[in-house]
This record gives sequence, C-alpha cells and structure tokens, in this order.
Amino acid sequence: MMSDAPGLFGELFADSEMSSAMSDKALLHGMLGFEALLAHALEVEGLAPAGTAAAVAGQCDPDLYDIAELGRAATLAGNPAIPLVKALTARVAVASPEPAKWVHYGATSQDVIDCAYVHMIGRGLKLIDLRLGRLVQAMRPLLEAHRATPVIGRTFLQQAIPISFGVKAALWLDPVLESRRILHDILEAPVVQFSGAAGTLAALGDDAERVQNQFVDVTLGAPSSLIPWHAQRHRNARLAAELGILTGNLGKIARDVSLMAQTEIGELAEPEAPGKGGSSAMPHKRNPVLCTLILAAAQRAPGLVGTMLTAMPHEHERALGGWHAEWPTLPELFRVAGAALAQTVTLMEGLQVFPERMRANIDLTHGLVMSERVSVALADALGKAQAHHLLEEASRVCLTEDRHLREVLGNLAAVTDHLDDSTLDHLFDPSTYRGASDAIIDRVLLRCEHPRETARPKDSA
Repeated sequence: MMSDAPGLFGELFADSEMSSAMSDKALLHGMLGFEALLAHALEVEGLAPAGTAAAVAGQCDPDLYDIAELGRAATLAGNPAIPLVKALTARVAVASPEPAKWVHYGATSQDVIDCAYVHMIGRGLKLIDLRLGRLVQAMRPLLEAHRATPVIGRTFLQQAIPISFGVKAALWLDPVLESRRILHDILEAPVVQFSGAAGTLAALGDDAERVQNQFVDVTLGAPSSLIPWHAQRHRNARLAAELGILTGNLGKIARDVSLMAQTEIGELAEPEAPGKGGSSAMPHKRNPVLCTLILAAAQRAPGLVGTMLTAMPHEHERALGGWHAEWPTLPELFRVAGAALAQTVTLMEGLQVFPERMRANIDLTHGLVMSERVSVALADALGKAQAHHLLEEASRVCLTEDRHLREVLGNLAAVTDHLDDSTLDHLFDPSTYRGASDAIIDRVLLRCEHPRETARPKDSA
C-alpha cells in the first residue's frame, strides 16, 4: 500500500485526501467494522450470548493495532485478515473469554477484506462525487458565458470551421456528468460480502440465512444482493472501468487546454500562481503543469483498469492471484483518478479564456474557414458541385495572392449575382455560424440540473 505521507513528488500524483481514504488505516477500519457488525448479527439472531457485540466492538478501534506488525504477519499468512482476527480474538479474550469464541464466526478472510474494500470504495466515491460536483459548478459558467464566443474548430489538428467555445466546453462537460451519474449510482448501492468459506455459509447451518440477512441489513440499512461474489468480480471491474473512463475524459479536457495554451495559439491559459509552471532552464516558460499531471493520470489509468479486467476470471469458488491482484490496484486507481479530478477542478476554476485570440486565429486563413458556409449558400443557385468547385478555385487564388476570401468572392460575378455585399458580410461572420450550438449547450445545461434527463429541451430543434 502507498504511504499516506507525501514524498518527493508531493501531491503531484496522489492528493492527501484520497490517499487517506485509500490508506492502510482505512482498510483496517473496514476490516474491524466487519467483525463488529458480524458479532452484532450473531448476537441479535441468538447465536452469540448477550454482550458479545459490545465486547467485540470495544476492541475494534484501529488505533489499538500495529499496522506494521500486522503486515509482517500477513506476509507469512497470505492476507492481513488472518493475523488481524488472531489479534482481535486475543484482545477480546483478555477482557471477556466467552465473546472471544464468536469473533469471525462463520466468516472467511475474503469476507473481511472484501467488506473492508467496500468501506474504502465508499469513502473514495464520496470524495469523487464531491469533486465532480465542484467540477460541474466550475465548468457550467463556461457554457453560459461563451455560448456565442467563436473559436476555430479543429479536425486532424487543422483548422476546420468556427464553433463556439461554449459548445467545446459543453462537449467537455457532458461525459463528466455521465460519469458522475454512474459513480453516484455505485455509491448509493454498495454490495457487502458475508458468504463463508465457499459462499454458502455452511458453518452457520440453518441459521445462515437469518444471520446473513441481519448482517446485510445492519451494514447497509436495506436489503442487498445476497449472492456470494467471492469469484464474481464484475462490480469491481465495472467500477474500475468507469474510473478509467472518467480519467480519460479528464485527459481529453487537459489535451485540448494544453494545445489551446500553446504560445502560437494562446486561446486559453492555466490559472496563474507563484512558482507554477516554471522551467529549471528557461525563465520565460509557463508550462501547463495541471494539464501535464491530468494527462499523466489518463495514461496510467488504462493499465490499472486492465489489471482489474484481467483479474476477473477467478478459479471455482475462491481465487488464487486474481483477487489478490485487486488489492493494490483498485486503491491506486482511486488515487490516480482522484488526483486527476482535483487537478481538473483547479484547472477549470481558474481557467483563463482569451476570446480575442480565438477570433484572431479564426482570421489566420483570411476567411478560408468560412468557405463551407459560402458554398452551401451558393448551392441553391449553382448546384452543390459547381458551388464547391467555385469555392475551391477562389480558395486557391486567396492562397496564391495572399488575399482575403471575402475580397476574392466579391469580385466574382458568379457570386455577386446571387449574394449581395450584406449577405457576404453575414456569411463571413463566424459568430453567426451556429447551427445546433445553442441546442447542444442547452441539453448539457439541462443535464446539469437533471442528471438523469435525456430528453431534449422543449425549445430545441
């Protein structure tokens, strides 16, 4: 497990909040919580004598145990649950010998560890959900403020046609909203594990179902799946995949911002802060460090997701190797995704937008990026093929003679016979070339208000 204390890399790759949520102490807390809840279920259902739950719970404070010592014992035992159960039983026995007989009764190591991971996952998902909420609040104003701010759309890294920056931000935000909905659903529907040695709780005999129901009810507060998932790991794999998807979408945002922040482009910039983004060799540099770290996370996440998917085929009722591969992998994925998300929140909360540079870059090609619009306008009169050919020829003249396309077209009778000066001026105004832009933005804004809403706004096309 990764140390909670920041090292030489500080919080570049794992922030302290998420590291704490995914820490050894958090895992130990979850393991001890399992044992306390099991003792409670056994007592409520009449198997264990009165006082058992209190006696066990009284020894379930994580601070009572030496994590390093448990770790050394786990190296020999094969998992940390075995030495922990021994240590817990010993502590309970010192105070109350009879309740000590019921520690871990009917359970198996995987029950303890899987439930502890459910506890950790819940902590991690709450942090993810809070950060996603902040990210949505930081990004939403971009859609509203830049609904009509023209920026060049780029395909294959080349200038294509103007779009609005509001649309670009909407396309960043929509996948974030999707991930928030999916991860929130996972957070709201945890599935615990109490199934015994081979999934049947045979050690509890005829009392198995009652004790299991009591354990699930007191743990979750509501019924949940009672099917053992010792060797059915699809839920963990699905969670891992969604964390990977989220991190990849954050990487998409960072990729776009970093490209738009290039010196020659200058349309966006990361938030300014003393000492941020400097170079050890070049004093003038302002490196996009937040984007760098988000992209690093986006490149690390797929390997971790791949490990979770590769670990899915478990042998028979309990696995060797596959289950164990999950232990360090899923917490690390939470750290990676959590850090990328925190950095994206910082990026979006302080993102600098330069509309004048966006407009200047649209004008770099002397109007060529508006050729599609003019061609469409001429198609009714000339036919699509002829209009396209005319614009191709005019574009060549524009490039050869270093003239603006508006000027070239204004001198062609084939154009002016059908389009007057005011119409041409309108066709070359990128802020009016909007298509479904408003509808796209409105749909995403609606989804911000109603995360499960998929219908189009009533006033959209």
